[in-house]
Amino acid sequence: MRLFYYLSTCQTCKRIMKDLDLDDSIQKIDIKKNPINKDQLNYLYKIEGCYENLINKRAQLFKTLSLSNNVLGENDFKKLLLKHYTFLKRPVLVYDNYLFIGNSSKVTIEMKKFLSEQ
Repeated sequence: MRLFYYLSTCQTCKRIMKDLDLDDSIQKIDIKKNPINKDQLNYLYKIEGCYENLINKRAQLFKTLSLSNNVLGENDFKKLLLKHYTFLKRPVLVYDNYLFIGNSSKVTIEMKKFLSEQ
């Protein structure tokens, strides 16, 4: 499975997608139009092993709901990810059994290096 989850209204996602020059073997999924579903989330969890790593703690909704003040468990993170698309840290690149999450410089460099070796 080769997927790239992104948010079409996010300039950072657009920049990263352009920099990566993703080929047609990678399905691009705009999470605003097609929010992540339970099966997709379970697949990401199977690779990552943790829902918390998939959470965008900088999301406005995360801050608005004051979730950083709460003690949240894995089941809470799973529910949040299924509740609203903004909770998914983005972009997310799934390439077979490899997973890259987020927009940090380190992660984007790793994505680019990985894709150039495929």
